[in-house]
Amino acid sequence: MHWYSLKTVSGQEKKLKNYIESELTRENLRQYVGQVLIPLEKVVQLRKGKKVTVERNYFPGYIFIEAYLQHQKEGKYEITAYGKEVITTVTAITGVSKFLPNNDAPKPMRKEEVDRFLGKVDELNETSGVVEVPFLVGESVKVIEGPFQGFIGVIEGINEEKKKLKVIVKIFGRKTPLELNYIQVEKE
Repeated sequence: MHWYSLKTVSGQEKKLKNYIESELTRENLRQYVGQVLIPLEKVVQLRKGKKVTVERNYFPGYIFIEAYLQHQKEGKYEITAYGKEVITTVTAITGVSKFLPNNDAPKPMRKEEVDRFLGKVDELNETSGVVEVPFLVGESVKVIEGPFQGFIGVIEGINEEKKKLKVIVKIFGRKTPLELNYIQVEKE
């Protein structure tokens, strides 16, 4: 079996993965397909001052399929009869564009790509979550917690390690720098 990449509609990968698996089972082609995989990463985002863990697709618009579609004959890959059936069944699903580079001759992913891709999947499963910085330098924010609550300022710097922002607010007409946690501010 080899790994193949499948181009899909971005944002629909989970739904399409389920459709692919059910269609392959319905058409009695499941024995030719090993895994249908979408690498997901857990990302911690701040929403309304609270940490929320969400899953995000690491490769938006792609699904990876381990399948036996081809066999090697005299140094060249030839698509098997059941390989054609798998390709036709999968690409007939609405939202699935094609096998890469094309449906007539999908190419297996190189070993280096597969190792990196599978290594990334394992790494994403092991990590507990990465905090995504929901702010940008130059963005206007409102202080929602602490002694400067209600003040509006501009982000001048971001310290991702400490999860702190350097915000410049005007107090009595003077620009004053504040160091605030992510949860102490909200976007203006």
